[in-house]
Amino acid sequence: MNTRILITSLCLSLSVNIIHSTTVHADEGDWLGRVRLLHVSPNDDSGSVSTIPGSSVTVDADTTIELDFTYFLSKHLGVELILGTSKHDISGGGSIAGLGKIANAKTLPPVVTLQYHFLPDNNIRPYLGLGVNYTRFYDEKATASLNTALGSTRVDLDDSWGLSIQAGVDIQVSRNWFVNLDAKYIQMDTTATLNSSGVIRTVNVDIDPWFIGIGFGTRF
Repeated sequence: MNTRILITSLCLSLSVNIIHSTTVHADEGDWLGRVRLLHVSPNDDSGSVSTIPGSSVTVDADTTIELDFTYFLSKHLGVELILGTSKHDISGGGSIAGLGKIANAKTLPPVVTLQYHFLPDNNIRPYLGLGVNYTRFYDEKATASLNTALGSTRVDLDDSWGLSIQAGVDIQVSRNWFVNLDAKYIQMDTTATLNSSGVIRTVNVDIDPWFIGIGFGTRF
């Protein structure tokens, strides 16, 4: 019972803060900075690994920290840049599912988004965005499982360009701070090349992840 009372009190306190906090909205030339806990969830699909019939690969999710900055062109229009990196395990599917994890790679996927902020003077401020993403894959490594199956193998993933769409909301909780909820869907496609002592195999992978974030931010 005491726990329920405490949770109810905290929720009421947050609600009162949102209702009565002084909104510090952004105007032309202002910046917003945010820190988010970001879950990267691939909506992946792949072709076959060349020369291996019935094979495919899958890309695992990751959770990481992301920084973003929004510059306001006007009261309603902002340009956002997100910065962060994530690490993903790549597993075999279909006829090579028994290999389990076959590689891992890190991504550096900066996204530049043009946002429209619907209610810039309110304490609850939703926005939508359309942007472009460039993803650099780096630190690709084959696992022992893949090296045992194919021999010593070098893995390379091609970098990717794609569009992104975004929906989010900033919720003012004090004069200088707000909570942020954000979701992005990003086109992210790559070709993985497996070089096993001169034997080249490739596989095309559509990763197309959801970026789901929650965090906090301030205006400066």
